[in-house]
Amino acid sequence: MVPCQVCGNNINQELKICPYCEEEQELASGAGVLPASSSEKCQDFQHPAAASQPSRDRAGLKPPGPAAGILHKVVNLETGRPFVEAALRKLTLELANGRRQNLRVLTIIHGYGSSGKGGAIKVECRKVLEYLKGKGEINTFIAGEDFRQRSGPTRDLLRRFPLLADNVHLNKGNPGITLVVL
Repeated sequence: MVPCQVCGNNINQELKICPYCEEEQELASGAGVLPASSSEKCQDFQHPAAASQPSRDRAGLKPPGPAAGILHKVVNLETGRPFVEAALRKLTLELANGRRQNLRVLTIIHGYGSSGKGGAIKVECRKVLEYLKGKGEINTFIAGEDFRQRSGPTRDLLRRFPLLADNVHLNKGNPGITLVVL
């Protein structure tokens, strides 16, 4: 088994098309093994036609079955330690991809910053999300530190998407993430 070059789900290394995202796979030269960096392209996409598995994705969600009504993806903006501008371009791209793939919730990992005072990517990411929310391009977003069962916005989110109740970030107060509802 190797990760799909596009969605990151484990697939048989002999497959030329991923059964989850239906994207063509390119084999690395020689051994028929995908490059190690391929799993960073897109993580934890769960296609509704995919069979449920008991494992959890990196955001702590159980993979949804066909009737679950939620598609979730984790987007790591910190990969490769980008400058703020590059991270914001990736955010914009992933939001557009999420809409095209009919995803409902994205968990954005932007980090908190190594200084302990809040990172520039986090601050700018949330400014962009606030702007997009005002324009109606995203439904809403919840800062990781506010992702608690007792907060009103989180309760509303959990009513809409009950599978998020199993999210490992719930009630952790993680300032390095933001949940985006498309």
